Amino acid sequence: MPSGIYKCISLIAERIAQNKDFLTELDREIGDSDHGINMSRGFTAVMEQLQPDASDIGAVLKKTGMTLLSKVGGASGPLYGTAYLEAGKLTLGKTELTPDELKSVFEAAIAGIQKRGKAVKGEKTMLDAIIPAVEKFSQKISEGADLVTALDAACEAAREGVEYTKTIIATKGRASYLGERSIGHQDPGATSSLITLEAIRDYMKEKI
Repeated sequence: MPSGIYKCISLIAERIAQNKDFLTELDREIGDSDHGINMSRGFTAVMEQLQPDASDIGAVLKKTGMTLLSKVGGASGPLYGTAYLEAGKLTLGKTELTPDELKSVFEAAIAGIQKRGKAVKGEKTMLDAIIPAVEKFSQKISEGADLVTALDAACEAAREGVEYTKTIIATKGRASYLGERSIGHQDPGATSSLITLEAIRDYMKEKI
């Protein structure tokens, strides 16, 4: 029977594939027109590497990160790859995560992205979705909310973050070349981050 972490990564891969054309269209407007294509290719490769019965969360996340680093082009491979690798360091040997452990995993992923991308919130990147999402998740967990409720709130915050990227000028990556012309376009990386968080939430709902 497939392990929980395998099912979760599988659902992320499925959602990325379903949104491949949408993500690529977003990237066509302000980037290299390949975000959806690259992400889908990367997660296809991930699923080819993973064993369905692999239950060590850290080992699965590490393999996912290494595969994304090697298979996904542009900035997305290093950023997503690093996020999964950093998450994997905290979860090696674990087969289940508490809400507080998941919070730490999210925070480690953000730290990895920021270190690799030299970016902060407000620069029209994936961080504009992820940072508010994790802040909201942490708040809800500290208030005693259950995991799905906290993930729901995180997804809503990420969705608002994606909308926020439409209102600001890109200062990182290929989109930064457009200057003010980048206003009005939502960031592809923030969008794929939202898709990822929604997949994690939906996996948890199915699990419960």
